Amino acid sequence: MGSEDVIHSFSIPDFRVKADVVPGRYNTMWFTASKPGKYHIFCTQYCGTKHSGMIGWVTAMTPVDYQAWLGGGSTGGTMVEAGQKLISDLVCISCHADADTPGRGPALRGLYGKTVKLEGGQTATFDDAYIRESILHPQAKIVAGFQPIMPTFQGLVTEEQLLQLMAYVKSLGESPAK
Repeated sequence: MGSEDVIHSFSIPDFRVKADVVPGRYNTMWFTASKPGKYHIFCTQYCGTKHSGMIGWVTAMTPVDYQAWLGGGSTGGTMVEAGQKLISDLVCISCHADADTPGRGPALRGLYGKTVKLEGGQTATFDDAYIRESILHPQAKIVAGFQPIMPTFQGLVTEEQLLQLMAYVKSLGESPAK
């Protein structure tokens, strides 16, 4: 667990577990659900104006149900198709054209696996780790020539959706020869 801003206190009362989440540190928590069900998660440390919105659920499943969920459940279609739909649904395509004509953000076609030049002269490999960081922490590494205007999607996309977005970007392949 990690925090970008203030101290939070991650709590699942039904499991009698609570752990502080401190900025600049990573912390882990482990527990075993005693029976299947849906259990409330919340922050027990007042952390600012949106504190009351820091809630969620743990869904504990039987091993059979968990395996079915891991298998993809009812999403239908491939990871690439789901990622393509997300790119549209999240309006990413308004800045990241998947053609060779860049918009307000770099064009995505042909970027996967390539080295990109960043502001300040550094470089980065456009891979899964870079895509993940760019979606969750978009100001961390700005591609040279572009403004730092991308909003964060942290808390807005799930881990599964991140994987779908990565699969879609990978599928865009190489840039066509000019």
